[in-house]
Amino acid sequence: MSLFALIKHVIKNGKSLAFLGTALLAVSTANADEAGRKHAENELQARPAVRITVALRNADIIGSDNRALQAAVDYVGNLGGGVVEIGPGEYLMRDALHLRSRVTVRGIGAKTVLKKDREHRSLLAADGDFGEAAITVENPEGFAIGRGVYVASKTMRNFLGVCATILNSRGNYFTLSRSLNADILMEDGGVAATVYPVISGYNLEEARVENLTADGNRAENPTKVDGCRTAGIFLYRGDHCVIGNCFVRDYNGDGISFQQSNDVQVEGCVVERCAGFGLHPGSGSQRPSVKNSRAIANGEDGFFFCWRVRGGVAEGNWLENNGGYGMSIGHKDSDNFVRKNTIIGNKLGGVYWREETEPMAAHRITFEDNVVRDNEGWGLFVNGATRNTIIRSNVIEDSGSGRQKTGIRIGKQAGEVMMEGNTIKAANQLQDERQKK
Repeated sequence: MSLFALIKHVIKNGKSLAFLGTALLAVSTANADEAGRKHAENELQARPAVRITVALRNADIIGSDNRALQAAVDYVGNLGGGVVEIGPGEYLMRDALHLRSRVTVRGIGAKTVLKKDREHRSLLAADGDFGEAAITVENPEGFAIGRGVYVASKTMRNFLGVCATILNSRGNYFTLSRSLNADILMEDGGVAATVYPVISGYNLEEARVENLTADGNRAENPTKVDGCRTAGIFLYRGDHCVIGNCFVRDYNGDGISFQQSNDVQVEGCVVERCAGFGLHPGSGSQRPSVKNSRAIANGEDGFFFCWRVRGGVAEGNWLENNGGYGMSIGHKDSDNFVRKNTIIGNKLGGVYWREETEPMAAHRITFEDNVVRDNEGWGLFVNGATRNTIIRSNVIEDSGSGRQKTGIRIGKQAGEVMMEGNTIKAANQLQDERQKK
């Protein structure tokens, strides 16, 4: 059987992604030993030029759901890298599209739509134990082999929850591609739901996602999940990855989130109407670059610097009408540059330095050349025991709406704040709560 015949057979007969991955490895005869090596024999060895097309018709792989897309990504990934081009149309995502190192996934902008399937949800019928790669649910309807699933409880969530793929089943018992990160107890409201990112990447490097639309189908996905384990586009330990010119909409969680992922670049993306944060450089992500992107009408902060995000750049972004702050920065988020952004009409305030003690505060933040207008309450609030903050050459104004009553507010624990060249238009230009010496 040829490679493409095998892929079509797997998709047609609904085999699991694990089966497909094993099959691809078995039939691949190319030698990819040099691919991805930092010191390969030469550039051609290090960078394979494999290219596969996926579309509803007239393509190398023909299909309309995540299995066709995953078949192409796994094939290219097994050969060391290359490009998967997705044609126009809507693709039903019953699980995340799992990225691979050095594989570029490229669509045709608004014409290529990856849409999340409707959610099914059930309470657990048995406790899920730490390290157990299985769950037992009360109602198995909608849970099927190859589908994505999220498992958590009322207190065991955030990084203690898990997103996985269902690999096998017996009645209401399902085995998973990842083991549980905590004891998920029935008495704590342990639950499983077919919730997962539209696009996901774990433990990889130099993957790219370009020119496509991720639709979270929020109307049919009632469970909101935080960005520690899922988002419209989600990375965990994905280094030197690029998310470019993507549109993420209507996801019941964060729009774009990456956790413990270094040197990630987000460029020219739009995140709209997601329930959580719009743009979320996540915990421990060093040197992120988020540029020329838009976060509009999301449920929480437009841009959220999570814990321990250092050395980053947020530049040229538009953050408007979000349900939280326009931008929030806090726990150990030091040495970041925020410049040339437009931050308008956000419902909790413009830019918030979160309240942290001195060891955990966001030090040495440079905030310059931004426009901060008509946010609720204040334009900037430098809170917590921050040190060496620079606020320079910004326009901070209320245009007449009366919403942004205070231009800059400085909390009582804040240290040095250098302010120069700012244009401030507000009823109260500066509210400095520090005790005068």
